[in-house]
Amino acid sequence: MPSEPVPGPVRRAVSSLDHRIEAVTGHDIDTLWAHRDSGLLDEAHAELVDRHRELAEAERGVTFHRTLLHRLSSGEFPVDGALFVRIDRTVDQLERAADTRDTLTQRVLVALAPVEAAARTASGDTSEALSTTDQAALLAIAGGARLHEHLLTSRLSVTTASGARIPYASFQRLEAAGLVALDTSHPVHAGQPVTLTDAGRAALTARRRPQPNPAPTPGPRPGAWPARPAPRR
Repeated sequence: MPSEPVPGPVRRAVSSLDHRIEAVTGHDIDTLWAHRDSGLLDEAHAELVDRHRELAEAERGVTFHRTLLHRLSSGEFPVDGALFVRIDRTVDQLERAADTRDTLTQRVLVALAPVEAAARTASGDTSEALSTTDQAALLAIAGGARLHEHLLTSRLSVTTASGARIPYASFQRLEAAGLVALDTSHPVHAGQPVTLTDAGRAALTARRRPQPNPAPTPGPRPGAWPARPAPRR
C-alpha cells in the first residue's frame, strides 16, 4: 500500500474567524502577519495575530487528515485489514486535530475580544483619521529612523533606514500626537533614534472606516398625487 501523503508547500489555512479579524482591523490576514513580523503591531494586535497563526496551523492539520481520510475511502486501495487500520488511525488523528483546532479557536476569541472592544470605542471618536502622509512616515520610521542635524545648515530632519527623509515639522506633529518617541540620550549630530510608540503602532493598524453616505431622499409613493408647487410671491 502506498505511503501516506506528505504535506505540500506551506500555505496559510483559512479559519472561520478570518472575516471577523479582517473586519475589526481593516487589514487582510496576510498584511497583519507581515505587520507582526515587522514589529508594527501593538500588544493587543500582536497577541491576536500570534493566536491566529496557531489556529491556522491547526486548521492545516485538520485539512491534511481529512484529505487523507478521503483518499483512503476513495477506492484507491484494496479493502483489507491494513486499510481498516489506517482508516481507524486517521479518524483518531483527525479527531485530535479537530479538538486542537477548537481549543485554539477559543484562544483567538479571547484575544479578539479586547480588539473588538477598542474598535467599538474608536468608532465614536470624532478625531481626524491618520493622513496618508503621516501613515507613510510612520511606516518608514517603523523600519528604523534617526533625527539628525545638518552640520552646515543646522537643519533638523529624520532619516529612515530606507533612506527616506521626513521633514522636522512632520516629525514634531507626530511627536506631539504621541505617535513617535525620540531618544535624547544620544547627541543630535550623531543621530537620535526615533521609534514608534504604542499609540503609533495602534494608529497604523487602526481600521479606516468609510464615512456613512447620506440617506437618499425618499421618492413619492406609488399612486400618490404629485407634490403641489409652492405659491409664488
